[in-house]
This record gives sequence, structure tokens and C-alpha cells, in this order.
Amino acid sequence: MRVAIAVPIEAELVERIRSSGLELEVLWEPDLLPRARYPGNHQGADEFKRSPDQERRWQEMLHGAEILLGMPGDDARQLAALTQTSERLRWVQAMAAGAGQQVRAAGLEPDVLERVAITTASGVHAVPLAEFCLMGLLAFTKNLPRMLEDQRARRWPEYPSGELRDQTLLILGLGKIGEEVARLARAFGMRVIAVNRRGATDSDDVETVVSVDRLSEVLPEADAVVISLPLTEETRGLVDEQALRSMKRGAILVNVGRGAVLDERALIECLGDGQLTGAALDVTTREPPLPDSPLWELPNVLLSPHTAALSFRENERIVDLFLENCRRFEAGEELLNRIDPQHYY
Repeated sequence: MRVAIAVPIEAELVERIRSSGLELEVLWEPDLLPRARYPGNHQGADEFKRSPDQERRWQEMLHGAEILLGMPGDDARQLAALTQTSERLRWVQAMAAGAGQQVRAAGLEPDVLERVAITTASGVHAVPLAEFCLMGLLAFTKNLPRMLEDQRARRWPEYPSGELRDQTLLILGLGKIGEEVARLARAFGMRVIAVNRRGATDSDDVETVVSVDRLSEVLPEADAVVISLPLTEETRGLVDEQALRSMKRGAILVNVGRGAVLDERALIECLGDGQLTGAALDVTTREPPLPDSPLWELPNVLLSPHTAALSFRENERIVDLFLENCRRFEAGEELLNRIDPQHYY
């Protein structure tokens, strides 16, 4: 199987692929790839450009491969172009958990997705994202905004804070990220309930799980909500003003899914009038938010620039997943995380 490394990764990880014991011919030419701006960056430096000769070599390498590790340029347009022109390509291992959105943007037809399997990195980012979620829950439960304000003002007041123990956490979306959030929350003594499409789970850390059409039934139980949903036509705007006001007053909200799942205007209102104690957001409707967005200045908002999934160990975990899928590909078995062309995840 001829594999082309289509995004920047560390040399030692390329060597791990080569020495895996699988029947792989690895095509890797570092001079044809941009320099990563940080560990786990797959688009590379903006100023990178190939010479005409480098571009010719690049295209020859891509078109000679059956398998790609990474979408070329981590870009939907390049993916679309390659799937239309490559006769050999059979599988692309994407580097993002949400690669379904890139596939949707590429406009790939179902017959293309039947011929060329595209798999996501779902699960690779579960640990850093779940830790971000717990950071958000702890920050507002322990009153971090007030603590920082008092420190800056050199004040030394005494006041109690809340506990996560015995609080009810509602997780929207129970994939690998949601399951890891549930595991950590249970370790803190939280009661965990969840919502997903099928209304069922194999996780022992979730007390109750219901289907999405029953969301309104469980929202009033929530002291905190974590959103880890992908963006689909069914999830767009799912957490609207009615949903936010159905939660317990003073609840905490964390979003590591997609910004458009959440009604941002309603969120800002609920943060301002005390319906929500705080929100930790790794994603927003517009990224970055407009300069005049209240999200920049609200004291009860923690705003992350869609980087909570990034980890120094990201590429290592992606390569582990890739090698397992290579084994499955070689054996003719079902690939992990293959994108469903109906739901794009």
C-alpha cells in the first residue's frame, strides 16, 4: 500500500509508520510540505509556496498514492480536486475530528465517498477537550473570575464556593469526547445525564441517556451543560433561548462542539441577567467573534480560540489511529471513523 504524507508531521512519526510491520510504502518529502507553526498544525506556515518543480513532484506524489495521511493543505478545495483527478486514491485519513465539515465543503458526491473512504480523527482529541470542559466547570464553580478580579485589585475577601460533587451535568453529544467528559465528571462525584441521537450508550459513567427529541425533559435537571455535538441540520440552533432558560438558574455552559449549535444572542442575554453563571467557549458562531461582540469582555466568559483540542501529543495519537486503520484497510475490514455522507460525521 502506497501512503503519501500530505501534511506536516514529525520525522519520528513518519519512521513509526515505516517501521510498523505493515506492507506500506511511505512517500514523504519534507521539502514539499510547509513548516508547522506549532505541534499539531497541519496547514503550515502561510508564506509557504512550492516552486513549479516542487509542485510537479507534489502532484506526482499525491496521484501515486492509494492512501493519504491528511488532506493536502488541510483544505477542502484541494481534497475535491484530488478525488476528481486521482485514479489510485482509495482512502484519506483526515487530521481533524470534525473533518466531515471539510468533506461537506468539498462538495463530494456520495459515489466519490463510496470510492474514496475518508476517515476522521474522532477520539484523538477527547482527552484535551474533556479536560477543557472540566476546567470550565471548575472555573465557574470555584468563582475564578472573582478570584482574578480580587487579585488584580489586591482585595482579600472571604467567601464560600460551590462544589461539583452531587451536581447534575447534562452532556449533549455522547461520542468519544462526551464519554471522556462523563468519565472525568464522575470522578468529581457529579451525576451525569446525556442526550444523543439514539438515546442509548455503553458508558458506565452516564446515569441516564435520552434521544434528542426529549432534550426539553432533561434540561431542567441540569446544573451544567457540556455541548460536544457536531454541526448538522438537526443540531443547528438546537440550544436556543428556550433551552438555555430551561436549565437551572445559575447553571454553567461549556461548548466544545460547534458554535452554530448554540444561539449566541440568547447566550449573551442569559449571561448578563444571571440565568447562567458562566460559559466556557472553545467555539463561537463566527471565529473569531466580531470586535464588538460582548463575548470578548463579559467577565463570566472564558473564550478559547478553537484550540482546546490541540495537544503536544495530537500527531502521536493520530498516527496510532492511522496505523490501526492501515491494518484494517490491509485486512479488508471496516475503517474506524469513516464519514457518513448523510450526516457528514
